[in-house]
Amino acid sequence: MKKMLTAAVILGLIACGTGFTSAEVKEPERGYISVNTSANTEVSPDVVEINIAVKTSDSKSMLKATTENKEISDKVYAAIKGMINTSNGDYVKTADFNATPIYTYSSNGKRNFDKYEVSNSIIVHTKNIEKTGTIIDKAISLGATNVNDLVFSVSNYEDQCNDLLSIAAKKAKTRADIVAKSASTYITGIKSMNISCSTNNNNVVQYRLYAKNMAMDSAGAAAPEAATTPIQGGIIKIFANLNASYFVK
Repeated sequence: MKKMLTAAVILGLIACGTGFTSAEVKEPERGYISVNTSANTEVSPDVVEINIAVKTSDSKSMLKATTENKEISDKVYAAIKGMINTSNGDYVKTADFNATPIYTYSSNGKRNFDKYEVSNSIIVHTKNIEKTGTIIDKAISLGATNVNDLVFSVSNYEDQCNDLLSIAAKKAKTRADIVAKSASTYITGIKSMNISCSTNNNNVVQYRLYAKNMAMDSAGAAAPEAATTPIQGGIIKIFANLNASYFVK
C-alpha cells in the first residue's frame, strides 16, 4: 500500500511538472518609438515610350482597310527601327491591333453601318529621348494618324530608390535616438520597418497629332516643311518613405 502511494505521488509531481513546462510564458510588453521619414530627389528622364497609332478605314471592305494599315505600319516600323539603338535596350513593339465595323445610331435608335476601321498601336521605347520629336515627325510623314502618349521615365529608378531609402533610414535612426534620449531611454533594436518609393508621375504627356491636319493647311494646300516637333522631358521627382518602430529600454 505504501509503495502504491509513493508511486502515485511521483506521477502527480511529474504531471504537475509537465504542466508547468508546457504553459506559455507571456513576454512582457516592450516599449517602442515610431518615426516617419522621407527623402527625395529630382532627376532628368533618360527613357521615353511613344505610343503611335496607325488608323485606316474603308466603307466597303475590311480587307482593304487592313491592307492599307499593314502597308503604312510596315513603313513606320522599318523607319523607326533605323532610328533607335536596339543594342542599348531600345525596341519597337505592337501594343494593340484592332479591326472592327463602326456603326452610327439615328435619332430613333436604329443602328446603321458606317465603315470598317483598323487600328495598329505601336510602342517605341528608346533611351535617346533627343530623337523623340524626329521619331514622331517621321511616323506622321509615313501615314501614322495619332501619337497618343509620351511617357518619360528613369532607367536607374531602382538605384535611385535604394539610395533614398538609405538616407531615410539614417534620418529615422537619428530621429529615434533623439526622442529616446529626451525620454531618458535608449534604442535596443528594430521592431518594424515599412518602406516605399514613388514618383510624381507628371511626365505622362497626352500628345495627339492628326496627320491630315499636319499635311494640309486651312486652304487645303500642302503645308510647308516645319522644324522638328519640340519635345521636352522635364524633371522627374522620386520619393522614398520609411515608417520605422524601434524598441527602447
